[in-house]
Amino acid sequence: MAQGRERDEGPHSAGGASLSVRWVQGFPKQNVHFVNDNTICYPCGNYVIFINIETKKKTVLQCSNGIVGVMATNIRCEVVAFSDRKLKPLIYIYSFPGLTRRTKLKGNILLDYTLLSFSYCGTYLASYSSLPEFELALWNWESSIILCRKSQPGMDVNQMSFNPMNWRQLCLSSPSTVSVWTIERSNQEHCFRARSVKLPLEDGSFFNETDVVFPQSLPKDLIYGPVLPLSSIAGLVGEEAETFRPKDDLYPLLHPTMHCWTPTSDLYIGCEEGHLLMINGNTLQVTVLNKIEEESPLEDRRNFISPVTLVYQKEGVLASGIDGFVYSFIIKDRSYMIEDFLEIERPVEHMAFSPNYTMLLIQTDKGSVYIYTFGKEPTLNKVLDACDGKFQAIDFITPGTQYFMTLTHSGEICVWWLEDCACVSKIYLNTLAMVLACCPSSLSAAVGTEDGSVYFISVYDKESPQVVHKAFLSESSVQHVVYDQQGIFLLVGTSEGKVFIINANSSSSFQIIGFTEVAKDILQISTVSLLETDIVKVMVLSSLPEAGRSRLEMFTLPTLLPQVSTTFADERGRLKDEIIHKYLYELEHALSSAVLGFQSNQIYGFCSQVPYICSYLLPEEEHTGIYILKPYKKVQSRQYGPGLLYLSSHGLWLITIAKCGILCIRDVYTLETFAWCRSHSHQGHGIQSMRISMDGQNILVNGRDDGTLVYLKWKRFGGHLASEILDYYQKLLISLSSAMDKENHYLSTTPKVSVDLGSDSEHTKQKASTDLSQDELVLTDVKKEIPWIQQKSQEVFVKHGAIKKEVNLFSKKRKEIKQGIKSLSKTILNMMEENDKLENIAKLDQQEFGLDLEELERLHDESQEEVAKIIKDVEMHNLAKSYLAELIKEECWNSMAVKGQALKCFHIPCVVENFPMKARTVEELKELERVLQQKKIEAECLKLRKEIVEAQSGVKLIKQRHEEDDEEEEEEDKTVKYSNLPNYLLGSLSTDFGVDTSLLSSQLELHSREEKINQIILLKDIIYKVKTVFNNEFDAAYKQKEFEIARVKERNVRIREIILDLELEEAVWQPEFEDCEKPERMLVVQDEEITAHKHIKPWHKAKELMVNHEKEHWLLIQDASTRLRALMDMMGGVLEVKKEDILRMVIPQPAFMAKPDAVWTEEERKQFKDYEKKVKELNEERDKYRKSLEAELKKLQNSIQESTQAFDEHLKRLFERRVKAEMVTNQEELKISNLAFSLLLDEELSSREKFLNNYLTRKQHEKSQTSEAVRKSREDLDVYKEHYDNLLAEDKVMDRSFKKEFSEIPGHQVDILYKLFKRRPRISKQKTHSETTSVVPFGELPGSGKLNKDAFAQLMKAMDELDNISNMPEGLDPLVWNHFCMTRRAKVENEQKVKQKAADLLEMATFLQKRVEEEEKVQQEIERVFHELILLQEEKVRFQLNLTIQILLKQGQVELENFQLVLEYSDAILINKNIIEDLNSVIRTQGQKKVASMMESKDVHKRILQIEWEHKKMEMEREDLNQKAWDIQMLFFSRDRQKYLNEPNYEALISIQIGIMEQTIAVLDKTHKKNVENCKKLLKKLGKFSNQKDIANYALSCNLREELVAVSERKDICNAMESRFCHVGQAGLELLSSSDPPTSANQTAGITGSKLTCEKIVKERYENMMQQQKLTNISKQQAEQISILQTEVERLRMKTFPALVPM
Repeated sequence: MAQGRERDEGPHSAGGASLSVRWVQGFPKQNVHFVNDNTICYPCGNYVIFINIETKKKTVLQCSNGIVGVMATNIRCEVVAFSDRKLKPLIYIYSFPGLTRRTKLKGNILLDYTLLSFSYCGTYLASYSSLPEFELALWNWESSIILCRKSQPGMDVNQMSFNPMNWRQLCLSSPSTVSVWTIERSNQEHCFRARSVKLPLEDGSFFNETDVVFPQSLPKDLIYGPVLPLSSIAGLVGEEAETFRPKDDLYPLLHPTMHCWTPTSDLYIGCEEGHLLMINGNTLQVTVLNKIEEESPLEDRRNFISPVTLVYQKEGVLASGIDGFVYSFIIKDRSYMIEDFLEIERPVEHMAFSPNYTMLLIQTDKGSVYIYTFGKEPTLNKVLDACDGKFQAIDFITPGTQYFMTLTHSGEICVWWLEDCACVSKIYLNTLAMVLACCPSSLSAAVGTEDGSVYFISVYDKESPQVVHKAFLSESSVQHVVYDQQGIFLLVGTSEGKVFIINANSSSSFQIIGFTEVAKDILQISTVSLLETDIVKVMVLSSLPEAGRSRLEMFTLPTLLPQVSTTFADERGRLKDEIIHKYLYELEHALSSAVLGFQSNQIYGFCSQVPYICSYLLPEEEHTGIYILKPYKKVQSRQYGPGLLYLSSHGLWLITIAKCGILCIRDVYTLETFAWCRSHSHQGHGIQSMRISMDGQNILVNGRDDGTLVYLKWKRFGGHLASEILDYYQKLLISLSSAMDKENHYLSTTPKVSVDLGSDSEHTKQKASTDLSQDELVLTDVKKEIPWIQQKSQEVFVKHGAIKKEVNLFSKKRKEIKQGIKSLSKTILNMMEENDKLENIAKLDQQEFGLDLEELERLHDESQEEVAKIIKDVEMHNLAKSYLAELIKEECWNSMAVKGQALKCFHIPCVVENFPMKARTVEELKELERVLQQKKIEAECLKLRKEIVEAQSGVKLIKQRHEEDDEEEEEEDKTVKYSNLPNYLLGSLSTDFGVDTSLLSSQLELHSREEKINQIILLKDIIYKVKTVFNNEFDAAYKQKEFEIARVKERNVRIREIILDLELEEAVWQPEFEDCEKPERMLVVQDEEITAHKHIKPWHKAKELMVNHEKEHWLLIQDASTRLRALMDMMGGVLEVKKEDILRMVIPQPAFMAKPDAVWTEEERKQFKDYEKKVKELNEERDKYRKSLEAELKKLQNSIQESTQAFDEHLKRLFERRVKAEMVTNQEELKISNLAFSLLLDEELSSREKFLNNYLTRKQHEKSQTSEAVRKSREDLDVYKEHYDNLLAEDKVMDRSFKKEFSEIPGHQVDILYKLFKRRPRISKQKTHSETTSVVPFGELPGSGKLNKDAFAQLMKAMDELDNISNMPEGLDPLVWNHFCMTRRAKVENEQKVKQKAADLLEMATFLQKRVEEEEKVQQEIERVFHELILLQEEKVRFQLNLTIQILLKQGQVELENFQLVLEYSDAILINKNIIEDLNSVIRTQGQKKVASMMESKDVHKRILQIEWEHKKMEMEREDLNQKAWDIQMLFFSRDRQKYLNEPNYEALISIQIGIMEQTIAVLDKTHKKNVENCKKLLKKLGKFSNQKDIANYALSCNLREELVAVSERKDICNAMESRFCHVGQAGLELLSSSDPPTSANQTAGITGSKLTCEKIVKERYENMMQQQKLTNISKQQAEQISILQTEVERLRMKTFPALVPM
């Protein structure tokens, strides 16, 4: 895709000029590697950079397909391997130092390689890729083939390394796992075998994992069936069941960070938690090394948490953390001690030893590289000093031939030497920087920062740059800093759309001339400042993303602007558009870059959406508004992605860069490319910026994301291209020379401004003041720094009196406006006061008096929006609550067919609740109907089977049929059926509620899954019926309570009347239903429950007022009825007096009773008597009526009490019924739970069985694969063995046929040649220096195929020396010698082949043995699975037969003794209780009889034992007395005991004797040691003398043998000369025969001499042996004497202890 296009779309050069990469500057983001002892390398962008440690010389290797991916080096072969980052990436192998490509490896990886690693010996390369393949591959990079590969999905690896001592072992580690991969080989076949390391827990302890597939330690449950693995309980039957572990069983393990190999093939693993692990490479046994803590001062303590990198050294490892220290771990046995090794400024990310282990490479997180050299005086050198981040901007220091500058985002500015990119100096701004530009007219540079400041840097002294000025322009970030071509102005573009113009001369203190406003999104600022003109043209490109267009804003700046800046800008510093001739242009399409041409007012633009470069002609006439530009010329760029345009110093070259990473140089007239170079790639998002020097010879290209800076030089550059730009360069230098001298002189004398900066050695921030101008405007931390643009709008205005001018100018107008406002406000207040006095109809609203109606309307709208928002939020909140309430109501109330209710007693605290029940679904009813139908069918089938089996006679059959018909009629009449099973076997009391249990299966017959499911359905139906029966009873009781409450209410009406009549203060007891009895009342919210104030809408208020008005009108009408009022006053509102009113009746007193008795008349006295009589009669009537009312009241109360108490008794019985119903329900639910548990266990057993079958299938498939591998390996081994046997036979044939081939030459020559034929050259091994051997921990690495070839070549070279003619025996024909050499060489080659074949054959046999072992292991697994399946099937059958039944037992009937319960009832049966009770009574009677007889027998035996014991006691006393008498007779009393008794200080005497004996022993030991030393010295002298004699004898024997050979040869020569003078053949033969005996005599003499020498040597050895034997005997005698003395000492010591020894 993109990669291929990147290769094809490169533009073609039109001429002979071309660009090449001179050097590349970048810093490592990956690990740095050694290529050899003196060279390191690392990838950076598209390049691999090589650095010579000694000379610091750099070499660059460019990747042709974009960014370099991962990299690895092979130090022995000096090759570098790296991958690219394209789709289907490749691996390239380059040799060093030639940098020629050795090979290219192409695999099947789709995205990217993540790791590469070379083996330490051999031609093997391991590669690993992550998503999507997760593939590990082993390559033979010399032959470019993949030897083997294996995919591990989901296994993400971050480190991979070969075992230095064994290329067949490979370690892969990730943050969670560590695995060791073994490479097995059989001839040309390779394969991977992976083994994972079991890591410890986070605390360093080990967790004993159980086997998930075949757990051995599962507990045995004798009640609830077999206990199965967790995977079977989870229902897993696939491969995931082999590794399944519940969440609770997963414990956090250690997290590896780095690993390293040891010479013993062990692994050291560093972990995040701070632990150091040691792993055995063969057994993978993990050992947690213990840390030895050392006491150190508190200020020196550092917490070393986790190692970032590890490297092995002798006796331990070197490790680094994030604290900038390198630690030395000294490891002994299973513990280690940490010591400080080295301190680095930055955290260390990578370390590596050089091949000779004399240097240690240390790489920091920033990318800096240090080399620590070991020796007597260790040194630490910085090889690569990395910058703080990637390069943000670059530029040449004028004139651009020697130095250039770089800027990073963190504010680090570096000055570099252009020739070799050596860092000259650094300065830190300690602020976030954005852009950089160097001034053409002086040795200064401007840096724009993110906080809106511009720093001016003086580079007059390249080795110590300094900040000479700082301008704080605005609070928005600076995005563009551009100098014009002559260095007159500095244009600064900010993110808020302002372009500031600053005087570029340092002599003017970088005066800020002013600013102009443009569009906010500034893309580029372009200037044109020609030598022959006195103006500077400026063009600003900005984007209009909404319209999909671009805008160009152009203005001109005269060169004399710094002198007349006040006339060009207003008081706020804004430049006047009419004076700077500002024009606006727009393009119909979007541009990513645009530059202004030097001639003919032409603009060049790079289209952002299409790959075109266009030129536009500016109009010659002046215009107003926006002018639309049309493309004048359009050329395809052949570069994809957004790009940038630059112009050379003479304006004839148009340089284009783009996202593709290609730089093109074009002709401005034709827009055709005449030179191009691919310096970066699209994977790193191409090129960020580019700079070209004034003379056009040097080009710097900065990558966007790859962090590389590339320096390009011309290769073939000449002709008019070079002459044009060089001529312009000379003119420009001449015109700028005077200004440069002036400004540089000023810069050299300008003092350094004190700002918050850093240096190379320190990055700390310091408080400092900043001089903003030559006028000493000092800002401190106490006072906040104000931007220049705000100063202009505040301080500058005040300084020039602008505000005063404005105040004086508009003071009269302001006064008039203020007076008008005051009068208007008074008028409005008067109108509001008058409005308040008017009636409601004539009143105006308050809002009518608002003058600013729009503002009032806006405020009203805002308040309405806020209110609407609040209302909406409240409505949504209420809606959510309502929805939740509806869900709860639907689930807990509406869906219930029987609502949950309760009934309370009237007088006792007893509550009875019903069973809330949901309606059964259609599916449940259908399932129940199916089960019932099935049960009926089974019952009918059972009857028919019984009829067929019984085979009764016809009469009996007829009678039976009549009986069955009668039974059917009876069954039809019956509505309830009962089971034949008793309750204790049925397991519940459901029959007490009249529920039919006849269709239930017996608990002893539930074996199949279908029967259990049907039983569960029937039990649920029974529960439903039991609850229904109780709910019916509850409903009846509820209706009864309603009736009782209604009756009480009815009676309470009369009771209240009686209490009112009797004027009693008794409370009437009125029962009511509570909320628990009427739960529907909980769903209705009453008004009194609402505590919040109710919001009443206006129309509701109006309606309420109307109702109140109508009510008042009705009352007024009622007041007009005088008749009704009179009736109420006189008769109490009734026309007839009732009997109940007697108690309230009052006889009115006569009027005369107000007078005294004395003034009464007779008539009045009669009237008084009548009055008293009436009062007495009324009182009597009242008493009678009161008593009748009291009796009635008591009767009513008693009747209420009796009825309510009767209801309470009924409710108590209902409560007992409720308890019983709940008990029945729990019993049935318990049976359902047991059945459900059995079904669940059955499913678990089925899951386990399926898993084992699947596991067996996989193992059988694996068995077939291993069998095929064994068969193939055995066939290969047989074929190879046959070849080996043939080769070995050929070797033996060559050995046997040697004498036949040389049968034509004399026998003694054949013997000499045969000895030479058997002779093999000795290959001198390269002896390593002792210092190197002691430093390099891995020593000599084992051999491989390449080393074997080298050894064979060395052997052949040594054979050439043996084949030299000088080694030919005398008298041998040269032709025979040549044939002999060819034969011997063939023999040597054949021997080497035999050796190689034997090694390969052994390897193949080992490979076959491993395959056989794997096959046997798989076969064992299969047999184990078969065994497990058999056990599981037996367990399953046992579980199906071993049923759990529920039995009812009466409370108090079961009593258990206090002993351990037996849970195994394999031989138990169920029988009737009465049988056991009868049997127990019989046993109890017989037992009592037996106990009585046993008591009698016990007393007799007790007496007998007592007598026997007394007899035995007497015998023992007799024996003791006899023994004491004997001891007294045999008592021994020695002299030592007498001495012990007589001597007063016996212990001192014994100690004196012991001291004497010890002194004697010491003297003897000393004498013995002297004798032994003398014997040793004598033996040593004799040994030296014997060695000297042996050497002398050996030399004499050698000389004698040589003399004998010389004599023999001389004799042969003499005999040969005598034979020449012999003329007769017979005489010659006789002479020859006579010459033989002397030869043999000489040989005999030589042999006799050697025999005499040997006899002498033997005799001397015999004498030495005899002397040694004699000394040995002496030492033995002395040892025996010492042992005797020690025995005597021990005996004397024992005398101090008394002992009674019989004599």
